Formats: sequence, structure tokens, C-alpha cells
Amino acid sequence: MIPILGFKFSHFWNFNAGSNMNINKESIHSFLKQCERVLRVSKKPDNEEYKTVAKVTGIGIIIIGLIGFIIELVSQLLFYS
Repeated sequence: MIPILGFKFSHFWNFNAGSNMNINKESIHSFLKQCERVLRVSKKPDNEEYKTVAKVTGIGIIIIGLIGFIIELVSQLLFYS
């Protein structure tokens, strides 16, 4: 069983190696009911929350880019000098 956001995907797909995907009507219905439940509980973020999430995401992307740039710069200085 693989729980992701409360979903139990093992009921929907069979991930065993060498076997075909096992999809049946009950598993699809169960998956759709779980999706419906999540959509009922979720809400649209207000403007302030959206801006906060956008800022945090942008800062995270910049930090990851800087880390990658520094690693690339150090590797070029060490291996190509």
C-alpha cells in the first residue's frame, strides 16, 4: 500500500514487478470518491496566502539554483584548472 495524501493507490494500481496493472471498477470508484473528499475539504487560497506561497517557492528555487551554481563553479575550478 502506498499512501499519498490519504490515497491508497495500491487499491487502484498493482505495482508488483512483472505483473499487469490491475484496474477494476470498484478500485476506480473508490479512487474517485477519495478525490471527491479531498476536493470538498480543500479551499481556494486567499490573496495573502497565495503571495506567501509564491514568495517561499521563489526563494526555494533561487536557493537551489545558487547551490547548483556553486557546485558547478567549484567543480570547474577543481577539475579544469
